[in-house]
Amino acid sequence: MPDGAEHIFDLEQPRTERMPIHPAHKQAGYSYLLHRRHEDEYRPDEAGPRTGAAGVIICGEHTGTHIDALCHQSDALVLCSGVPVGEVQFPRGFTRHGAEEIAPIVAPGVLLDVAAKDGVESLEPGRVVTAAELEECCELQGVEVEAGSVALVRLGNARFWDDEERYLAGAGMDASAAYWMVERGVLAVGADNMAWDAPGSRDPELGCMMAGHLILLAREGIYIIENLALDELAASGHYLFELICTPLKLVGATGSPVRPVAVVSG
Repeated sequence: MPDGAEHIFDLEQPRTERMPIHPAHKQAGYSYLLHRRHEDEYRPDEAGPRTGAAGVIICGEHTGTHIDALCHQSDALVLCSGVPVGEVQFPRGFTRHGAEEIAPIVAPGVLLDVAAKDGVESLEPGRVVTAAELEECCELQGVEVEAGSVALVRLGNARFWDDEERYLAGAGMDASAAYWMVERGVLAVGADNMAWDAPGSRDPELGCMMAGHLILLAREGIYIIENLALDELAASGHYLFELICTPLKLVGATGSPVRPVAVVSG
């Protein structure tokens, strides 16, 4: 890049009906339906040459590249900051900690490339990434994860976006990795896998699956961005950048689609 130039890396995966969806959200799915076609209103003698088309999007909040709102997870039926689920959960969503409360994220970002650390294109299915490995990434890359930043972890899983079975089986983090992020005071974390946590891994101390979701969202108020596309950013060799991520103001929702971008200055 020329001196002073900026390069923008698009970190969103494409949304299609064939994209991988976590089994817990499979019923909601994703669909785009073109309900109005150009030919439907084409009457050149009456209305001239202009026509329009429009569609309908049907999807779950937790499909595609998205961010988890704090109401997405609870700790013994208590949301972050001690909010009882029963006081804020209604048929139309949540009155506290919904997606509309997530402020636009414009923050320093850091990429921790675990796949590169291991010298592979992608980690094997089910591989569990620990805090020690994240620390090793920092040392190898010469970076630090600072308070108020957003830490993105590359597992090399994005390359399987068109192979649902393989993508869903990808690597993920354990509880120690979540605690490591908490200690550094991050604003949010993200990864190129379905749900940050290692699939099928049950934490023996917490007694649950997806321990990172419990620790980060319900206990610490740290957002999780899932299904990121990190390969292009990693290939550029830029580990530090400005992350811009703007969730939709979906009132009461447990998450929101996002299109995050990493901005690297020359």
